Amino acid sequence: MSANYMKLYQENPEMQKVRQAVEILRNGGLVICPTDTVYGIVCDLFNRKAIDRLMKLKGLKPKEMNLSFICYDLSDISNYVKRLDTPDFKLLKKSLPGPFTFILESNNNVPKILGVNKKTVGIRIPDNNIPRQIVKELGNPIMTTSIKDDDHIREYITDPEIIYDTFKNQVDLVIDGGPSGIIPSTVVDCTQDEFIIVREGLGDIREFA
Repeated sequence: MSANYMKLYQENPEMQKVRQAVEILRNGGLVICPTDTVYGIVCDLFNRKAIDRLMKLKGLKPKEMNLSFICYDLSDISNYVKRLDTPDFKLLKKSLPGPFTFILESNNNVPKILGVNKKTVGIRIPDNNIPRQIVKELGNPIMTTSIKDDDHIREYITDPEIIYDTFKNQVDLVIDGGPSGIIPSTVVDCTQDEFIIVREGLGDIREFA
């Protein structure tokens, strides 16, 4: 059975369609949606079956899971990370929403959710209303991973129609939010005394430091 295809506009996402996407996520579905960088595959953070499906699609074992949580705003983050130091909080507050993934120390909730002991978690608040409205309507963060293969067999795909043709038999919904770029988020490790740029991406964190 092929995935559904849905057009949404990030300036003013149609709430009826957002609720349809949320219903698919609640039922354990996988959804491809835009962010402020590249398209990603997302699932409900609290649906273990959906997480297992995502792992299988990416060919990952649970211990290899380096997936990120998309949150609606900073108020969500405290449920999943240990206490943020003031400099880190200020950095996040200045730069988010934006094209960054922040690696933070996870609290005790994360292993319970994922079923595997993960000491860190990636946090995203993309500057795109489509995933953020989905998270807001769902009531909790969504887990996300890139549509790109780690071994570079599959590069980033920018055209939603090509994304649909590629993944229509592997996911339940593809949200067309317009063409994306090919540059992923900048990954910033905040688990040390000073932040470390793990991956140079679309955002320049030095502007906010």
